[in-house]
Amino acid sequence: MNPIHIVTNKENIKENVLLPGDPLRAKYIAEKYLDNAREINNIRNMLGFTGSYKGKEITVIGSGMGIPSASLYTYELYKFYNVKNIIRIGSAGALSKDLNIKDIVLASSAYSDSNFRYALTKSKSKKISSSNNLNQKIINTSKKLNIDITKGTIYTSEIFDVYESIEHLLNKVPKNINLLASEMEAFGIFTVAKFLNKEATCLVSISDSPYKRSEDLSPEERQTSLDNMIILALESIISK
Repeated sequence: MNPIHIVTNKENIKENVLLPGDPLRAKYIAEKYLDNAREINNIRNMLGFTGSYKGKEITVIGSGMGIPSASLYTYELYKFYNVKNIIRIGSAGALSKDLNIKDIVLASSAYSDSNFRYALTKSKSKKISSSNNLNQKIINTSKKLNIDITKGTIYTSEIFDVYESIEHLLNKVPKNINLLASEMEAFGIFTVAKFLNKEATCLVSISDSPYKRSEDLSPEERQTSLDNMIILALESIISK
Protein backbone atom coordinates (compact mmCIF):
# COMPACT_ATOMS: atom_id res chain seq x y z
CA MET A 1 0.00 0.00 0.00
CA ASN A 2 1.19 3.51 -0.83
CA PRO A 3 0.36 6.73 1.02
CA ILE A 4 -2.53 8.66 -0.52
CA HIS A 5 -2.66 11.82 1.62
CA ILE A 6 1.05 12.71 1.62
CA VAL A 7 2.54 12.13 -1.80
CA THR A 8 6.21 12.96 -2.32
CA ASN A 9 9.58 11.26 -2.68
CA LYS A 10 10.63 9.57 0.55
CA GLU A 11 13.81 11.64 0.82
CA ASN A 12 11.76 14.86 0.85
CA ILE A 13 10.48 14.21 4.38
CA LYS A 14 12.98 14.24 7.22
CA GLU A 15 13.02 12.20 10.42
CA ASN A 16 12.10 15.20 12.58
CA VAL A 17 8.68 16.75 11.95
CA LEU A 18 6.69 19.64 13.37
CA LEU A 19 2.96 19.02 13.01
CA PRO A 20 0.66 22.03 13.32
CA GLY A 21 -3.02 21.45 12.68
CA ASP A 22 -3.33 24.39 10.31
CA PRO A 23 -1.52 23.98 6.96
CA LEU A 24 -1.20 27.75 6.76
CA ARG A 25 0.69 27.69 10.03
CA ALA A 26 3.04 25.17 8.40
CA LYS A 27 3.51 27.63 5.53
CA TYR A 28 4.12 30.46 7.98
CA ILE A 29 6.78 28.46 9.84
CA ALA A 30 8.50 27.44 6.61
CA GLU A 31 8.60 30.98 5.27
CA LYS A 32 9.68 32.64 8.52
CA TYR A 33 12.05 30.11 10.07
CA LEU A 34 13.37 27.63 7.49
CA ASP A 35 16.16 28.21 4.99
CA ASN A 36 15.69 26.90 1.46
CA ALA A 37 12.17 25.72 2.30
CA ARG A 38 10.47 23.75 -0.47
CA GLU A 39 6.91 22.53 -0.72
CA ILE A 40 6.77 18.75 -0.46
CA ASN A 41 3.02 18.16 -0.25
CA ASN A 42 -0.17 19.91 -1.28
CA ILE A 43 -2.60 16.99 -1.61
CA ARG A 44 -5.99 18.22 -0.35
CA ASN A 45 -4.23 21.53 0.36
CA MET A 46 -2.50 19.96 3.36
CA LEU A 47 0.66 21.94 2.85
CA GLY A 48 4.00 20.49 3.86
CA PHE A 49 7.51 21.92 3.60
CA THR A 50 11.06 20.79 4.19
CA GLY A 51 13.94 23.16 4.84
CA SER A 52 16.84 23.70 7.16
CA TYR A 53 16.85 25.27 10.60
CA LYS A 54 20.32 26.17 11.86
CA GLY A 55 21.79 23.78 9.32
CA LYS A 56 19.57 20.80 10.17
CA GLU A 57 16.78 19.72 7.84
CA ILE A 58 13.29 19.31 9.25
CA THR A 59 9.80 18.93 7.84
CA VAL A 60 6.73 20.89 8.86
CA ILE A 61 3.32 19.78 7.63
CA GLY A 62 -0.30 20.34 8.59
CA SER A 63 -2.41 17.60 10.15
CA GLY A 64 -5.90 19.03 9.99
CA MET A 65 -8.24 19.18 12.97
CA GLY A 66 -9.42 16.32 15.15
CA ILE A 67 -8.15 12.85 15.98
CA PRO A 68 -9.09 11.17 12.67
CA SER A 69 -7.26 13.70 10.50
CA ALA A 70 -4.21 14.13 12.73
CA SER A 71 -3.77 10.41 13.27
CA LEU A 72 -4.05 9.74 9.53
CA TYR A 73 -1.20 12.13 8.70
CA THR A 74 0.81 10.88 11.65
CA TYR A 75 0.43 7.29 10.48
CA GLU A 76 1.58 8.07 6.93
CA LEU A 77 4.57 10.07 8.14
CA TYR A 78 5.76 7.26 10.40
CA LYS A 79 4.81 4.31 8.22
CA PHE A 80 5.84 5.44 4.74
CA TYR A 81 8.42 8.18 5.27
CA ASN A 82 10.58 6.85 8.10
CA VAL A 83 9.79 9.77 10.39
CA LYS A 84 11.10 9.20 13.92
CA ASN A 85 10.02 12.22 15.94
CA ILE A 86 6.90 14.38 15.78
CA ILE A 87 6.12 17.44 17.87
CA ARG A 88 2.54 18.57 17.48
CA ILE A 89 2.27 22.32 17.88
CA GLY A 90 -1.02 24.10 18.18
CA SER A 91 -3.45 26.08 20.25
CA ALA A 92 -5.59 24.95 23.17
CA GLY A 93 -8.23 26.15 25.55
CA ALA A 94 -7.34 26.50 29.20
CA LEU A 95 -8.95 24.16 31.73
CA SER A 96 -6.87 25.55 34.58
CA LYS A 97 -7.43 28.98 36.11
CA ASP A 98 -3.69 29.26 36.55
CA LEU A 99 -3.00 29.42 32.81
CA ASN A 100 -2.94 32.70 30.91
CA ILE A 101 -3.42 33.42 27.21
CA LYS A 102 -0.25 32.48 25.25
CA ASP A 103 1.10 30.28 28.08
CA ILE A 104 2.82 27.19 26.69
CA VAL A 105 1.82 23.71 27.82
CA LEU A 106 3.88 20.56 27.28
CA ALA A 107 1.65 17.49 27.21
CA SER A 108 3.24 14.70 29.22
CA SER A 109 0.06 12.75 28.52
CA ALA A 110 -3.35 13.08 26.90
CA TYR A 111 -6.71 11.92 28.21
CA SER A 112 -9.74 11.34 25.99
CA ASP A 113 -13.13 9.66 25.82
CA SER A 114 -12.44 8.91 22.16
CA ASN A 115 -12.81 5.34 20.91
CA PHE A 116 -9.78 5.80 18.65
CA ARG A 117 -7.23 3.96 20.80
CA TYR A 118 -9.51 0.97 21.20
CA ALA A 119 -10.24 0.93 17.46
CA LEU A 120 -6.54 0.86 16.58
CA THR A 121 -5.00 -1.12 19.43
CA LYS A 122 -7.92 -2.69 21.39
CA SER A 123 -6.71 -0.82 24.49
CA LYS A 124 -9.53 0.66 26.56
CA SER A 125 -7.20 3.03 28.42
CA LYS A 126 -8.29 6.65 28.16
CA LYS A 127 -4.89 8.12 29.06
CA ILE A 128 -1.71 7.83 27.03
CA SER A 129 1.73 9.27 27.65
CA SER A 130 3.92 11.16 25.22
CA SER A 131 7.63 10.62 24.53
CA ASN A 132 9.82 11.06 27.61
CA ASN A 133 12.82 11.60 25.35
CA LEU A 134 11.23 14.46 23.40
CA ASN A 135 9.75 15.94 26.56
CA GLN A 136 13.15 16.09 28.24
CA LYS A 137 14.62 17.81 25.19
CA ILE A 138 11.84 20.41 25.34
CA ILE A 139 12.31 20.96 29.07
CA ASN A 140 16.07 21.39 28.68
CA THR A 141 15.63 23.72 25.72
CA SER A 142 13.01 25.82 27.50
CA LYS A 143 15.49 26.46 30.29
CA LYS A 144 18.21 27.48 27.84
CA LEU A 145 15.84 29.85 26.03
CA ASN A 146 14.23 31.11 29.25
CA ILE A 147 10.78 30.19 27.93
CA ASP A 148 8.33 29.19 30.64
CA ILE A 149 6.32 26.02 30.11
CA THR A 150 3.79 24.09 32.17
CA LYS A 151 3.95 20.30 31.92
CA GLY A 152 1.01 18.00 32.51
CA THR A 153 -2.02 16.20 31.13
CA ILE A 154 -4.22 17.68 28.42
CA TYR A 155 -7.69 16.64 27.34
CA THR A 156 -8.29 15.67 23.72
CA SER A 157 -11.88 16.49 22.85
CA GLU A 158 -13.92 15.47 19.82
CA ILE A 159 -15.85 18.74 19.79
CA PHE A 160 -14.66 22.34 19.78
CA ASP A 161 -15.42 23.19 23.36
CA VAL A 162 -15.36 26.94 22.84
CA TYR A 163 -18.74 26.43 21.13
CA GLU A 164 -20.21 23.70 23.33
CA SER A 165 -19.62 22.77 26.95
CA ILE A 166 -17.78 19.54 27.69
CA GLU A 167 -18.39 19.64 31.43
CA HIS A 168 -20.26 16.33 31.26
CA LEU A 169 -17.09 14.77 29.81
CA LEU A 170 -14.69 16.47 32.19
CA ASN A 171 -16.82 15.32 35.13
CA LYS A 172 -16.06 11.72 34.13
CA VAL A 173 -12.29 12.23 34.36
CA PRO A 174 -10.81 10.72 37.56
CA LYS A 175 -10.29 13.40 40.19
CA ASN A 176 -6.59 12.59 40.52
CA ILE A 177 -5.97 13.66 36.91
CA ASN A 178 -5.33 17.39 36.75
CA LEU A 179 -6.22 18.55 33.25
CA LEU A 180 -4.43 21.69 32.09
CA ALA A 181 -5.96 22.38 28.69
CA SER A 182 -8.23 21.06 25.96
CA GLU A 183 -7.34 20.42 22.30
CA MET A 184 -8.40 17.95 19.62
CA GLU A 185 -5.45 15.91 18.29
CA ALA A 186 -2.80 14.77 20.78
CA PHE A 187 -4.49 11.56 21.99
CA GLY A 188 -4.63 10.23 18.42
CA ILE A 189 -1.06 11.24 17.60
CA PHE A 190 0.32 9.62 20.76
CA THR A 191 -1.67 6.46 20.07
CA VAL A 192 -0.26 6.09 16.56
CA ALA A 193 3.27 6.81 17.80
CA LYS A 194 3.06 4.07 20.44
CA PHE A 195 1.45 1.67 17.95
CA LEU A 196 4.38 2.10 15.54
CA ASN A 197 7.11 2.42 18.22
CA LYS A 198 7.87 6.04 17.34
CA GLU A 199 8.27 9.25 19.34
CA ALA A 200 5.66 12.02 19.67
CA THR A 201 4.77 14.83 22.00
CA CYS A 202 2.70 18.00 21.94
CA LEU A 203 3.26 21.67 22.67
CA VAL A 204 0.25 23.97 22.79
CA SER A 205 -0.20 27.67 23.41
CA ILE A 206 -3.29 28.79 25.28
CA SER A 207 -5.50 30.69 22.83
CA ASP A 208 -8.67 30.98 24.88
CA SER A 209 -9.84 30.57 28.44
CA PRO A 210 -13.28 30.45 30.03
CA TYR A 211 -11.74 32.48 32.85
CA LYS A 212 -10.31 35.22 30.59
CA ARG A 213 -12.70 35.54 27.62
CA SER A 214 -11.77 39.15 26.86
CA GLU A 215 -8.20 38.05 26.11
CA ASP A 216 -8.99 35.23 23.64
CA LEU A 217 -6.88 35.22 20.48
CA SER A 218 -8.43 36.07 17.13
CA PRO A 219 -8.25 33.57 14.22
CA GLU A 220 -5.37 35.56 12.73
CA GLU A 221 -3.48 35.59 16.03
CA ARG A 222 -3.97 31.84 16.42
CA GLN A 223 -2.21 31.39 13.09
CA THR A 224 0.76 33.73 13.47
CA SER A 225 1.32 34.93 17.05
CA LEU A 226 2.57 31.77 18.73
CA ASP A 227 6.23 32.32 17.94
CA ASN A 228 7.69 31.35 21.33
CA MET A 229 6.11 27.91 21.04
CA ILE A 230 7.34 27.53 17.46
CA ILE A 231 10.90 28.53 18.36
CA LEU A 232 10.88 26.17 21.34
CA ALA A 233 9.72 23.29 19.12
CA LEU A 234 12.30 24.03 16.44
CA GLU A 235 15.17 24.31 18.89
CA SER A 236 14.08 21.17 20.73
CA ILE A 237 13.66 18.91 17.75
CA ILE A 238 17.18 19.64 16.43
CA SER A 239 18.79 19.23 19.85
CA LYS A 240 20.84 16.16 20.73
